[in-house]
Amino acid sequence: MTVAPAPFRSPSLSRVETGRLLRANHWAWLAGGAVVAFLVPFLFADVLDVTRDVYYAIYSVSVFALFGAWVRASHIDIPAFFARNWNWSVGLGLLAGGVLAAIVLKEPGTAHPHGVTFGAELLWRGVVYGAADGILLGTFPVLAVFAAIPFLPGREHWLRTVGTGLLALVMAGAFTAVYHAGYSDFRSGKIRKPLAGSTVWSAPTLLTLNPIGAPIAHVVLHVSAVTHTYETDTFLPPH
Repeated sequence: MTVAPAPFRSPSLSRVETGRLLRANHWAWLAGGAVVAFLVPFLFADVLDVTRDVYYAIYSVSVFALFGAWVRASHIDIPAFFARNWNWSVGLGLLAGGVLAAIVLKEPGTAHPHGVTFGAELLWRGVVYGAADGILLGTFPVLAVFAAIPFLPGREHWLRTVGTGLLALVMAGAFTAVYHAGYSDFRSGKIRKPLAGSTVWSAPTLLTLNPIGAPIAHVVLHVSAVTHTYETDTFLPPH
């Protein structure tokens, strides 16, 4: 199975026409996703300045809803979607997460809560918020590009595969830039750090075409930030 969705069953459209329609829809989803990526932090964190944990709830629900709607609209076989190369995706996700955690640990450490509060922060800001970031900034842009330009097996298609992969990385970087531009403090040279990390957390999903790799990498990043740099002005926006 490839990550490309099954074509719509429409007697009024030919296979070529339905294929073109699906590809056009994926580009439209990417454009809409980029708008969501910017507007949610801009409106709720910058303009309205809601409390941090309320913002995380709004953001996470928005991302999960966007990704779920894209999966359903694309008629993707969900069990096969998540089963594809899952062991490699998990392993690469943990490896990428280790690289990102090492970057976090180079930053000066800060104090963090303890006890039940710390456990809740690890779950909420580390796991939930981290998974949402991984989906929006890695999984969704990478897989939507591969759905718009379906993967074709065989050595004769290697140039197409490499080109699509590079485009997917560029798209993940674009989502990262647009999303962080929604926060006022990242409209500066600070945006270079998340852009540098984009390739690392996107790679597990890019190399396996499985959606779980990028969220795993990002969860490790967020858990490391909550643990080591809780009062950070680089990780875990808004600040």
